[in-house]
Amino acid sequence: MTADDTGNEPREDSRGLMLLCLLAIVAGVCVGFVGGAFRWCLRKADGLRETILEWSHGIPYVGWLVPVALVASCTALAVVIVQRVPLAAGSGIQHVEAVFRGETQPPPLVLVPARFVGGLLAIGSGLVLGREGPTVHMGAAIGAEAGRRARLSEPDVRLLQTSAAGAGLAVAFNAPIGGALFVCEEVTKSFRLRTVLPTLFGVAVAVACSRLVIGNRPDFAVGTVPSPHIALLPLFVVFGLLTGLLGILYNRLILGMLELVARQRRIPPTVIGAIIGAVIGVVLFLNPLVGSGGDTVSQMLVGGRTFVLPILLLYLVVRFFTGPLSYAAGTPGGLFAPLLALGALWGSLFAGLASFVPGVDAGVTVAMAMVGMAALFGAVVRAPFTGIVIVVEMTAVTSVLVPMLAATAAAVLVATLAGSAPIYDSLRERMLQGQRPPRT
Repeated sequence: MTADDTGNEPREDSRGLMLLCLLAIVAGVCVGFVGGAFRWCLRKADGLRETILEWSHGIPYVGWLVPVALVASCTALAVVIVQRVPLAAGSGIQHVEAVFRGETQPPPLVLVPARFVGGLLAIGSGLVLGREGPTVHMGAAIGAEAGRRARLSEPDVRLLQTSAAGAGLAVAFNAPIGGALFVCEEVTKSFRLRTVLPTLFGVAVAVACSRLVIGNRPDFAVGTVPSPHIALLPLFVVFGLLTGLLGILYNRLILGMLELVARQRRIPPTVIGAIIGAVIGVVLFLNPLVGSGGDTVSQMLVGGRTFVLPILLLYLVVRFFTGPLSYAAGTPGGLFAPLLALGALWGSLFAGLASFVPGVDAGVTVAMAMVGMAALFGAVVRAPFTGIVIVVEMTAVTSVLVPMLAATAAAVLVATLAGSAPIYDSLRERMLQGQRPPRT
């Protein structure tokens, strides 16, 4: 008799799945508390940075040197950490994807303190970076370590690190469904039960634990947003088409900034990081809203705060460049959070420009800001469902789902037809090229 005749193979598969789910729960607890502590520390760092900025404005003539010195020194220290643990650089998402595809090895546990401290220095000081990069990669490292200690097979270790990475994203945005969708849509590009179940367990436990640290409420406080009239749907589609073009430009700018910095081989990475930090420090001194991850400006826009069009345009242009510039510094930090802020600014600006259209009022402006967050995310990352769900979970608003779906689909269509690669595909290939030995 064969294993199939006796039913041993299905029984072994069931036991393996149960073990994966149990390990995902254990990893989820660790990811939840580590990620929650990371977010709590970032909140404290944001408050301290705001206090220092306010104090620096009271110093005549040379007050601007305070944020310059602060961000430059913190960025340089974060680069030093990356030099010790190179995997801590940038966003960890491309590495998570490469591990799942079998193109590189799962991350070591030492990545967790490197990402935690380096991310706190870089993001907390004011670089335009997202908290999800460190939390995703810390989650992956914790998941991989759990798999190694349980002596799982190499494919199962890769799977567990992927599931735990989704838990890290869920903790970053308090978006459990978005974290699970990220694993299936962006990383594995499949909905296999062996992937879905550990991911769901890990995400649920991680978010529950993180809420014990940072609280149980949506990331953005949004009032009642009326559903835009169906007659405005073509306007949202046009907005989505234009957002697709904006996403293409943003991807090219990120890669261009990275290439520009990589060419400066004679300048030490710590000096490059300090220079970039100094530039961001000047920007923060001039206007704090155009620096940091962008949660403050996003909250203002989806909360109904209005700005005159020139100010919106200024914020959009400055953040369009400071985001890729900050990422090029090579410190720990992600792209998602600044991308959401950029989308909100773009949506608000477009609504202001389209105010001559009948029916475009303050409610539509808020809706357009939320739609812009999801649409730009879709165009850049090419994970439309993940972007939509993350925005819905962060705002707890579902009334704009129809225009959000239409605009995001249009944005992704434009980016795809134009041949623009998803940003993490490009970053993964760039990372793998750097790991390959030079040709002799």
